[in-house]
Amino acid sequence: MPATDYQGSSASLRHSILSLRRDQVHSMDSPPAASSLELELEAFQKQVTDRFLDLSSAGPDRLLSLDWIRKLLDSFLCCQEEFRVILFNHKSLVHRPPLDRLVQDFFERTVKALDVCNAVRDGIEQIREWKKLLEIVLCALDNQRMFGEGQFRRAKKALIDLSISMLDEKDSTASALAHRNRSFGRQQASSRDQHHRNLGHFRSLSWSVSRSWSAARQLQAIGNNLVAPRGNEVLSTNGIAVAVYTMNTILLFVMWALVAAIPCQDRGLQVHFSTPRQFPWAQSVLSLHERILEESRRRDRRNACGLLRELYQMDKCTRVMSELTDWVQFPLTEEKEGEVRQKVRELANVCEILKEGLDPLERRVREVFHRIVHCRTEGLDSLVRPNHE
Repeated sequence: MPATDYQGSSASLRHSILSLRRDQVHSMDSPPAASSLELELEAFQKQVTDRFLDLSSAGPDRLLSLDWIRKLLDSFLCCQEEFRVILFNHKSLVHRPPLDRLVQDFFERTVKALDVCNAVRDGIEQIREWKKLLEIVLCALDNQRMFGEGQFRRAKKALIDLSISMLDEKDSTASALAHRNRSFGRQQASSRDQHHRNLGHFRSLSWSVSRSWSAARQLQAIGNNLVAPRGNEVLSTNGIAVAVYTMNTILLFVMWALVAAIPCQDRGLQVHFSTPRQFPWAQSVLSLHERILEESRRRDRRNACGLLRELYQMDKCTRVMSELTDWVQFPLTEEKEGEVRQKVRELANVCEILKEGLDPLERRVREVFHRIVHCRTEGLDSLVRPNHE
């Protein structure tokens, strides 16, 4: 992606960034003129760079998985804590312009991120509801000595409920389009569309964000006017402006990745996102951004309600299981019975991964939420208003 043009001397900014990237050994060998702030800023940039380099090294089978998303949130929490310490250790600089304005803008963005965290937690709860429907399928078909028609009818009903619920999530305002695109359930489902569509309505009533709230608009608000610091801003803040810009960018990317992966109200990924490549972490972040966009453009993911890898596996397994239940004839042949048992095992594996992974993910999202709130309640945002009480 092309780097964003920004005002100010790029040469001065590049010089300032490079000074923050000095090798640790060089810093130790240099005269004691290197201040503690310089070392803190260097360590912060190194932490961000190392963590996102590690995240970007994930293979296609790990990117956007539950484990990867948790790792992303862990990285955000660690970077945010180190950033918080820098601000606390250098309050006198934070009180001065232009840093007071830059820090205040950052805290305004973090407040907007709270709604994203709430919406993501709602999305995680929605995935749990889908998992319950999968468990009904497993209860009907797993560990059975022989398959009967009643078991298949029960499994098929749960699969129809799941399909309609997920289609409602993809586009709750276009039920007609969802009906045309329904790939399983067929005629048996069409007579009960309104009943099953209530699953989506029940979900919407339990969400903690308003019905008019939009994840896409919220991301745009977080990224609004996000530009790299000018050379004079870097110099006048002793380099802290670079750390603020870094944290702003990481905040935007993490919230965007969460919305990409987890079902959210009015999801949208077309947020303007670019950063000058002079920053040591920029290449990794831009690479991840492009890879996630490419994933969203894949034909089988284009209309997905979330890019979480386990959701894709769930959708794939249920589509196959639905076709099996639609066309199965009794008594089952040995070959067809073996095929059913194999697909049931795959479905059980998806359920187990979701069971093990959703709770830890929700805890991480909750921790991000409370860490942001804690930063404000402890007075960190008032650093830019020292006389405010």
